[in-house]
Amino acid sequence: MHPSLSIVHDQPLDAFNTFRIPARARHYLRVDGAQQLDAVRADPALSGLPRLVLGGGSNLLLTRDVDGLVLHMTGQGRAIIGEENGKTLVRAQAGEGWHGFVRFTLEQGIGGLENLSLIPGTVGAAPIQNVGAYGVETRDVFHSLTAYDMASGAVRTLDAAACRFGYRDSIFKHPDGADLIVLDVTFALPAAWQPNLRYAELGNAVQEAALIAPTPNDVGLLVEAIRRRKLPDPREIGNAGSFFKNPVVSSAECARLVGLFPNLVHHAQPDGTFKLAAGWLIDQCGWKGKHLGAAGVYHKQALVLVNLGQATGQDVVRLAAAIQADVAARFGVALEPEPVFI
Repeated sequence: MHPSLSIVHDQPLDAFNTFRIPARARHYLRVDGAQQLDAVRADPALSGLPRLVLGGGSNLLLTRDVDGLVLHMTGQGRAIIGEENGKTLVRAQAGEGWHGFVRFTLEQGIGGLENLSLIPGTVGAAPIQNVGAYGVETRDVFHSLTAYDMASGAVRTLDAAACRFGYRDSIFKHPDGADLIVLDVTFALPAAWQPNLRYAELGNAVQEAALIAPTPNDVGLLVEAIRRRKLPDPREIGNAGSFFKNPVVSSAECARLVGLFPNLVHHAQPDGTFKLAAGWLIDQCGWKGKHLGAAGVYHKQALVLVNLGQATGQDVVRLAAAIQADVAARFGVALEPEPVFI
C-alpha cells in the first residue's frame, strides 16, 4: 500500500452520517486533495475496490456496512478569488462545512447564499445534490468546480452546463459522472445584490422583523431562525433533513389534485409544471409525529424522518416505504427519497 495513504480499517461510520446510523467501513481514508486520489489509483490493492465518497454524511442513509473504500473529503480552505461580469467569485474546498462557508461570505458582506443558510453538509456535496432552499438552488449561484476523474486520473474543470443540474440532481448522480470526485467549488455571487423573498414564509419574517432594507446577513439570520424552529439539529436528533423530494407534476395532474384536495400546497414552476409540497402530502396521511420502531417522523415537520435513538438503516427504509405507500394510495403521487441509500 502506498506510504502516503493513512488507511484506517474497520472504521465506524456512526459519527460520519447525520442520521447517526451504525455501520462500518472495511477501509477508510481522509482525502484533502488530488495527491491522495492519485495514490489510490496507483495502488492495485485499492484501485479496484468499490468506493463511497463521503462529505458531511447529511444526504446518506446507511443500510449496511460499506464493503469497500470510503473516501472522506476533508480538504479545507476558502477565499475570495476575484470578480467576473458583475459577480464576486468565492471558492471553497470540498471538505468545508456548508453553513460555515455561507457565514464566511455573509461576514464579508457578500450576498447570494443567505437563503441556503444552515443546510447541513459540505461544500463539495452542494453541487452534487444541487441543494436548494427558499427559492435558491446551487445552480443559481454556481460558477465552476474542480473534479478528479478516478477513471483517468485527470483533474477537470466543470461549468454549470457540464454539471447538468436538475432538481436535486446533477451529472454526479449518473453513470457518466460516477467517477468524478469534487475537489473544490467556485461560486459567482452578485455584486448588485437584491434579497430573494419569493417564499412567503421568508418574506413574512422580514416584514415581522420590520426590516425596510434587509442586508444579506439579515436574511441569512432569519433563514437560520426559521430552520431552527422547524427542523431538528442533527447533533441532537439523527436525521438527514428533508427525506423526500417535492414531487413535480403536470398542470393537468395538479388541477386534478386541486379539484379533489382544494388545500393542496403547490407552486408553479417556470416550465409550466407544478411542485407539490411533500411535507403537506405526508402530513395529510397522518404521519407527522408517528413512528415505526425506532424510526419516526419529526413532530414539527413531516418531511423529516428521524432516528429516535437506536434506529438502523433498515428501520428508516421501512418507515419511508410505509409513507410512500400511503401517499400513493391517497393522492396517486409517488414520493422519491432525497438521501442516497447505501
